[in-house]
Amino acid sequence: DKFLLDEHGFNFVDHQTQVQDFYDSNELKSVYFPEVEKLIKRTSGASRVVVFDHTIRSGDKKERQQRLLREPVHRVHNDYTEWSGPQRVRDVLPDEANDLLQHRFAVIQAWRPICKEIESDPLAICEASSLSSKDLISSERRYPDRVGETYQVSYNTDHSWYYFPKMTRNEVLVFKVYDSVTDGRARFTAHTSFNDPTSPKNAKPRESIEVRTFAFF
Repeated sequence: DKFLLDEHGFNFVDHQTQVQDFYDSNELKSVYFPEVEKLIKRTSGASRVVVFDHTIRSGDKKERQQRLLREPVHRVHNDYTEWSGPQRVRDVLPDEANDLLQHRFAVIQAWRPICKEIESDPLAICEASSLSSKDLISSERRYPDRVGETYQVSYNTDHSWYYFPKMTRNEVLVFKVYDSVTDGRARFTAHTSFNDPTSPKNAKPRESIEVRTFAFF
């Protein structure tokens, strides 16, 4: 309860899931995505939430190769920029974008373990109020069908970092990576995985899922 989405850029919630197998794409669509949409509505106050993307990551190289997964990212970044936030709405919801972009919207992500407990490569998150616009460096990303843009983040001793050790399968870190309003509330929340010096020597590889949503107000 200490952390508020609009003030700190993130919050940490208990969230029971009914998903049995996160690697089952049908179950994700039918069970997990609706769960996340309800969670984001509740935590943000949005009137409409749309899941538009997700990524499953593993710290196990063999697992990544077998399941075609991505690795934990050890680089401080924010997934969307002033340009790419609205552009993603145009990409995903082209028929509605002009109307939707007339009102406030945010890109909010939900990150959770899909294993029993995170023992390695946890996610650290930077409090939004400690992040300066001068720290943000636009970085173009090219995909086969589109061009995107993220913020890389330069080092600043003013940054205030948090992480939640030993996160479990029924705990979720909800964080905002774009907000269209500029009234002083949190807009960007830098984050990264990192090598935790308190991890046990035989720590299990991390398995996690992050779901990206549009929140419309």
